[in-house]
Parts: sequence; structure tokens; C-alpha cells
Amino acid sequence: MEAKPLAWLLLAASVTSEVAGTVALRQSDGLSRVAPSVAAGACYVLAVWWMSLAMKHIGMGTTYAVWAGSGLALTALLGMALFGEPLSGIRFAGLVLVVAGVVTLSLAGPAH
Repeated sequence: MEAKPLAWLLLAASVTSEVAGTVALRQSDGLSRVAPSVAAGACYVLAVWWMSLAMKHIGMGTTYAVWAGSGLALTALLGMALFGEPLSGIRFAGLVLVVAGVVTLSLAGPAH
């Protein structure tokens, strides 16, 4: 399965949408605020849709690993930047390992 450039763009859109949904979910105050709750739901639906389109050209394992790892790292960074969540040495090391894993899987190419 050859990963086409458009597939990686769709995967990036999926990650972006998932992260936006998570930020909106944080703003929803436990789904008690309508606008951010609806935004979170819409973002998650878009994220899954775009991921499903990317998965037509990128292997499922790679797609999910890149999606989850990138989403985790970006969400953690936004949590620190937007909501003042702390950055400890252990947390930083974990983020570095996640990013290293995502890059490794992205460069590994298709499994045979």
C-alpha cells in the first residue's frame, strides 16, 4: 500500500480536527455548554471521517499510530500553552518519545 501525499494531508487534517475537538471538549465544561459541546462532536466526526479516507492509502497501524501519537503530543502542548498545565521533565521525555515513535513509523514505509 503506497501512501499518497493527499493521504498524509487527510491524516494531518484528522489530527488537527481531533485536537480542536479535544480543546472544545475542555471548554464545554463537562458538556454543559452547548456551543463547545457541538463543536467537539463535529470535530470528532470530521476527524474520524478524514482518518478513514487516509486509511485507504496508509496502513491501518501506521495511520492510527500517527493519529494517536500526534494528537496526544499536540493536545499535551496545547494543554500547557492554553490551560497552564505543568511541564515536568518526565512529561517532556514522554512527549519526545511519542514524537520519535510517530516519526519512526512514518518513515518506516509499508509492512510486507
